Amino acid sequence: MSLAGCGGAEGVKTAASRPAPQPPGAQGANPQVVVRPPLRTPPPAAKRQVAPGLEGVIGATVNELTGQFGTARLDVYEGDARKLQFVGSACVLDVFLYPPAPGREPEATYVEARRASDAQDVSDAACIAALRRR
Repeated sequence: MSLAGCGGAEGVKTAASRPAPQPPGAQGANPQVVVRPPLRTPPPAAKRQVAPGLEGVIGATVNELTGQFGTARLDVYEGDARKLQFVGSACVLDVFLYPPAPGREPEATYVEARRASDAQDVSDAACIAALRRR
């Protein structure tokens, strides 16, 4: 066993005797492998929340929302989406906006309302009505 490292070991391949790996598409590569570019499809249109009392909010743009509720306390961007947060004494309203098509201005598609005091869910429609009365 100790002499195996000293002499010429027959049948042992060294790095110099192994063929070098070939890049994809080179001679001898697997002809059945086809590399296709990824499909670039636009994201699907955001689904709009539908419920009584959300009229005038769902489908509204940022300018229309600030016209109804005043300046947003939070204005958060995430990719092409946006979240505005409006606050009153009765509640906090988060409005989520997504573009209806690539390159278009984001529109409100979903809202969430909660009490400012303890973050318990409240009626979206009631919160919207309360914020409009301020």
